[in-house]
Amino acid sequence: MHLVPAERAGHRTIDGHRVCDAIAAIGDPARVRAWAERFSLLADPNRLALLLALHRTGPLAVSDLAAATGMRDPAVSQALRLLRAAGAVAGEKEGRVVRYRLVDEATARLLDQYAVPAAG
Repeated sequence: MHLVPAERAGHRTIDGHRVCDAIAAIGDPARVRAWAERFSLLADPNRLALLLALHRTGPLAVSDLAAATGMRDPAVSQALRLLRAAGAVAGEKEGRVVRYRLVDEATARLLDQYAVPAAG
């Protein structure tokens, strides 16, 4: 049996057992925060486009990502810096070219749910 945390004990509840189940379903606040941050990365259409391109095609350079998404190189670089800092992508340098790839498995699983529209 779950107990309502002491700091919430004063809240009026209707279905106390469901409140306990809801608390268990929410889980660790740090994990909730981490997932919220992951979703915020996906909430921007440009970042989402970059992640989808990397997920579906594998490693790509900034200029290739810019061509694929219609973004400018500096905007792609800025978005990739944010995605790299969040641990979603990593860059691998080959000579003078850096190719980026998706490295976060949880984000990859979310992107798997994105259905590619039929060409037509």
